[in-house]
Amino acid sequence: MPRRLLNNWVFDWAETIIVALVLALVIRAFFLQVFWIPSGSMEPTLDISDRIVVNKIIYNFRPPQRFEIMVFRGVPTMGEQKRDLIKRVVGLPGETLEVKDGVININGEPVTTEAHELNQDYANYGPIQIPADSFFVMGDNRPASADSRYWGFLPRKNLIGKAFLRIWPLTKLGPI
Repeated sequence: MPRRLLNNWVFDWAETIIVALVLALVIRAFFLQVFWIPSGSMEPTLDISDRIVVNKIIYNFRPPQRFEIMVFRGVPTMGEQKRDLIKRVVGLPGETLEVKDGVININGEPVTTEAHELNQDYANYGPIQIPADSFFVMGDNRPASADSRYWGFLPRKNLIGKAFLRIWPLTKLGPI
């Protein structure tokens, strides 16, 4: 192979690899990111070590909806480091939330969905008023979830994005 062809071949491959890396970094930084599930707080919806894809731009175009699963920067308590967490949106800004015998009440009305009948605990909580620009989040495995009931409201500025796709394990590949 002549030296000139070899140089062109090497340059073409290097250019392709650099462009692919730059695109991957841009996509991860601004659009999509893969997260792994570190705890059982979202079981049985998500299991420990599942890998999920998060849409990082959706909340720039619309607010979070009730019962969506979202990833966010945790609200650190004394002595803890910030870390990314995953929970389900239960209460929206301005609402009054109360949990009575395991049933979530929003503005005095019971709210039920399949996801909230999973791993219920029957502790009472509230009533509390959710501040503007904040959310109330809970894990699906409520007895084993440190969530808004323990560390307070989730500020909008801490949102990372909406979980929408499980990619690992492959046997559970699909939308969340």
